[in-house]
Amino acid sequence: MGYGATGYGEALRRAVASNRITPVIGVYDMMSASIAARHYDALFVSGFGLAASHYGLPDIGFIAWPDVVAFVQRLRLAFPRHHLLVDIDDGYVDAEVACHVVRSLEQVGASGVVLEDQRRPRRCGHVGGKQVLPLPEYLEKLGRVLGARADLFVVARTDATEEPEMLRRAAALAATDADAVLVDGVPSVGVVRGVREAAGAKPVVFNQIAGGRSPRLDLADLAGLGVDVAIYSTPCLFAAHAAIEDALVELKRRDGALPDGPIGVAESQALLARNTGDRGTPVPRPAPEFSR
Repeated sequence: MGYGATGYGEALRRAVASNRITPVIGVYDMMSASIAARHYDALFVSGFGLAASHYGLPDIGFIAWPDVVAFVQRLRLAFPRHHLLVDIDDGYVDAEVACHVVRSLEQVGASGVVLEDQRRPRRCGHVGGKQVLPLPEYLEKLGRVLGARADLFVVARTDATEEPEMLRRAAALAATDADAVLVDGVPSVGVVRGVREAAGAKPVVFNQIAGGRSPRLDLADLAGLGVDVAIYSTPCLFAAHAAIEDALVELKRRDGALPDGPIGVAESQALLARNTGDRGTPVPRPAPEFSR
């Protein structure tokens, strides 16, 4: 029996249904995930991060779905008790592929996926030039994905750019069997309130990214607006970008002499050793409450 029957989707569903907002931290490789997992219980496989780290390319549709499945498999082996929410873009073009990807991700232990309504060529949700599918076409794809899952938590996402269409699509997505609704690139607090109202009782997901279209809001602010899940897509990626740049500038300034720093071989190895786990025991099912 595959991981799809072990309840990772249901564990995320319980967390989202609790009275606390669920922060989900974007990771782009195993090192970033290893650090993020020490601080947060939910990780987000960011399309932006994976495109940058795995391909060295912008987030405009280059990702191949087998790379996503392989990455999630590595994550699940290392982090058996964390929620793993996965960005699957538009389902990699057509509904047949999207359904296959959903089944594959369930088998390797994903908790949930985010499926967007963008038309190719796609874009990061916080940049210009986005185009969306006709709503009936997206709803058909979403319906097939929902029918293909066993337990997976599915976030229906729209990339509409005008407020009336954002709200119209939010209401339509909330009327489906999707577990939550995400309007990406929301430009203001007022629109967040509108999305919350349009979604009715359906959980609302908010995605913010440094330099993106959406306002920077803390968890208390988001909870006050009725947001249930807060995705932080790129804090690890952007922090690594800055830190690597600073480290190499300093190395050059010192004529190649390594400076003293807080991280060395021992600290790095200690962090990664946690991911080996106890290879003599099976991967456990997710617990309702995470503990350190």
